[in-house]
Amino acid sequence: MRRAILALLGGVFLAACTTTPEDLSVPPVPLGDFRLGHNIAIADNVVLGPFSRELTEQQLETELQNAVAKRLRRYDGDGLYHLGIVMGGLVLAQPGIPVVYAPQSVMILDVSVFDNVTQQRLNPEAKRIQVGEGFRNMVPVLGSGLVREADMQLANLSENAAREIEAWLQENPEWFIPKPERARVPFTLSTPAPPVVTAPQVEATN
Repeated sequence: MRRAILALLGGVFLAACTTTPEDLSVPPVPLGDFRLGHNIAIADNVVLGPFSRELTEQQLETELQNAVAKRLRRYDGDGLYHLGIVMGGLVLAQPGIPVVYAPQSVMILDVSVFDNVTQQRLNPEAKRIQVGEGFRNMVPVLGSGLVREADMQLANLSENAAREIEAWLQENPEWFIPKPERARVPFTLSTPAPPVVTAPQVEATN
């Protein structure tokens, strides 16, 4: 499994990310009855790509949770849904050699969404999400590892990951159809959290 993730990290192509800066203080278009409950990020088994910089497990989880919360807690439907986000692979690029080797950063996640009432996962299999820092955040020719600290690279990756998670939820509106028979449930830290499988779901390769 570890070798499979390393291969995936080594071969990932960083797609263009040309989005313009967003104003997240503006309420979004409602996504059915979606409202974010538990926002669980787990990085205890993350596989670091070759020569990646290192941050602590807590730093990885906290930055990702903060980015997801900033984007998704804007939704205020009457339902309640929990996210389980497992960080399977990560590269925080080291400085390289300009022009010859311009390393970039990448993050690989497996994401699940759970209905609070049933505690069941809505997606049959965890959603694999791969993000880079994107063209908006890249440093042409040099690569982000030459001019950015690891915490800034992580912040960029987490922001892009949160955007991709939001887009994925928007692609599945049938999960969040309002249910008038259900009363709005308040969310507190004592609200039961769903079980989240922490092992990266990547098949081993020979």
